[in-house]
Amino acid sequence: MHFQSVFSVDTSTKLALKLLPKILNGGIAGIVGVTCVFPLDLVKTRLQNQSIGPNGERMYTSMFDCFRKTFRSEGYLGMYRGSGVNILLITPEKAIKLTANDFFRHHLTTKDGKLPLTREMASGGLAGLCQIVVTTPMELLKIQLQDAGRVAAQAKAAGGTVAVPKVSATSITLKLLKEKGLIGLYKGTAATMLRDVSFSVCYFPLFAHLNSLGPRKADGSGEAVFWCSFLAGCSAGSLSALFVNPFDVVKTRLQVITKGSQDKTYSSIANAFSRILREEGPLAFFKGGACRMIVIAPLFGIAQMVYFFGVGEAILGYNK
Repeated sequence: MHFQSVFSVDTSTKLALKLLPKILNGGIAGIVGVTCVFPLDLVKTRLQNQSIGPNGERMYTSMFDCFRKTFRSEGYLGMYRGSGVNILLITPEKAIKLTANDFFRHHLTTKDGKLPLTREMASGGLAGLCQIVVTTPMELLKIQLQDAGRVAAQAKAAGGTVAVPKVSATSITLKLLKEKGLIGLYKGTAATMLRDVSFSVCYFPLFAHLNSLGPRKADGSGEAVFWCSFLAGCSAGSLSALFVNPFDVVKTRLQVITKGSQDKTYSSIANAFSRILREEGPLAFFKGGACRMIVIAPLFGIAQMVYFFGVGEAILGYNK
């Protein structure tokens, strides 16, 4: 197996799952990664949500234009709008994703110790399916906070004097729970599942194979050296991100609650796909694609590096 198993076999009884260090690894990797790349994730969200006007006008002409305008109007802290909820929930999300992938790879390995490509893809897809219980509300809350400045800027451009609304993840959560119950936090679940399952089907097998091409540690463990894991995570993450970007565009638009004056409303995933294709063309599905690749590459590179380094195990004093 290319991934270090999170299971140790007790010769007399059972398989024991070491969850705690994996949760810690996921949390460390997620917090470091999010802190580094969150401003680009905010830019990605605003690029994906902007609609083209009747005469081809658009609020942001490029990734750099969006970054410049956002920084100018909202400042440094504005670039981290929504990061709090992301940092809070990234720990369980990463822990679920990485641990579930190990779990399914362990149980889908054949008796002769091999893991065919189809089973690798199934393991990744099932891991992506497990994580949506955390990812969906995290993405929903994050998107509302990230997009608030764009909606305010759009209203201002139309002649209004709207300031960036002071909303918080807590206020949005309480409002959704009051109006729609717990299900309100899971708006866009199907679209999130479509994105995350597809991403994991692509990412985990690709990472495992890229990681297997690099040099091994000198301790005889057969594990890749850390820089190989980092580069494999970056490469697999960025390519997988580009592959699923159309699903991410649809998910982002479906999850937006507060619409701008020019924003469209979609009734379903199919409706969103057909209308975006008809009204904006196929390239609209790759809005924010470069941002997403830049965001995902270090995010997953750092995650895999921390995971393979066994930072959590070292902190807790576990044998890796």
